[in-house]
Amino acid sequence: MTALAPRLLEWFDAHGRHDLPWQLERTPYSVWVSEVMLQQTQVGTVIPYYERFIARFPTVAALAAAPLDDVLANWAGLGYYARARNLWRAACIVVAEHGGRVPEDFDALHALPGIGRSTAGAILAQALGGRFPILDGNVKRVLARYHAVAGWPGESRVANELWRHSEAHTPRERVADYTQAIMDLGATLCTRAKPACTVCPLASDCAAALAGAQALYPAPRPKRERAQRRVAVLVVRAPDGRVLLERRPAQGIWGGLYSLPELGREESPREWCARSLGACVAAERELSVIEHAFTHFDLDLEPMLVTLAASPSAVQDRDDWLWCRPEALAVGVPAPVAALLSEGLEPA
Repeated sequence: MTALAPRLLEWFDAHGRHDLPWQLERTPYSVWVSEVMLQQTQVGTVIPYYERFIARFPTVAALAAAPLDDVLANWAGLGYYARARNLWRAACIVVAEHGGRVPEDFDALHALPGIGRSTAGAILAQALGGRFPILDGNVKRVLARYHAVAGWPGESRVANELWRHSEAHTPRERVADYTQAIMDLGATLCTRAKPACTVCPLASDCAAALAGAQALYPAPRPKRERAQRRVAVLVVRAPDGRVLLERRPAQGIWGGLYSLPELGREESPREWCARSLGACVAAERELSVIEHAFTHFDLDLEPMLVTLAASPSAVQDRDDWLWCRPEALAVGVPAPVAALLSEGLEPA
């Protein structure tokens, strides 16, 4: 055990988080779900989603047996939907190829969709006490500052150096607690802005703290000009108040979720409804633009509310379309679209 681990564990015993829902019964499945949800998402946001998700899908078998639409509906609002699709695909593989038991072998676990090296290590360390290093975003920040590792962790050279440090510091005992402790330290004290170095158990020999250079580590991603996309979408409303949703392709943004149909650049809403639905439009009006930020670009959705004169005749020909009532969504819908449908439409 290196000098870092004992101090970190002592701090964790006194100040760490011990009552997170996935800590109440550390199983490979519960840790797996929590680790996937926590990727690029804060604990406070994850907790209610995790509790609902586990209540609906309490086992790997239950998750694998559920329709993907049901899984996405329970994930809607958490973002990064590829995580949910991969989780479901991996559960199906676990049931089909591993007898419904989450693999306890690192290579077999790492081979599942959506489970990278750090996630696999966290599952085996926290659920089974295996000695595996981890390197999520919080751990990268702690180790980059402690060892003054220069450069952006997305670069292979920097990542490899951080992995070496993570391996060296991981103890042979209390691995589950240590793994949680170093993640907690990054989440609560060694934060991106204004780290609380005065109460940090590692500050006495943290290279960044000693040099007053905490803001330099880890180096940020090299700046790229953010792309801006504008997409016209249709809120097609039938006379009975139902709205048309269209399943998005499995790959790409909001993959597999139901969203609003997109309007081509050279087509009017009336032309689209006539061509796609065989229906005439009774009224149309513009709605407020929806601004949504993704990791690498900004998206402006320009919605047009279209009320049909009569029930559509051609919608049954498309199995990727769904008519639903905005107040009773039962499928996965992107959060900004769900907000528009629940709050932004006047009664029919």
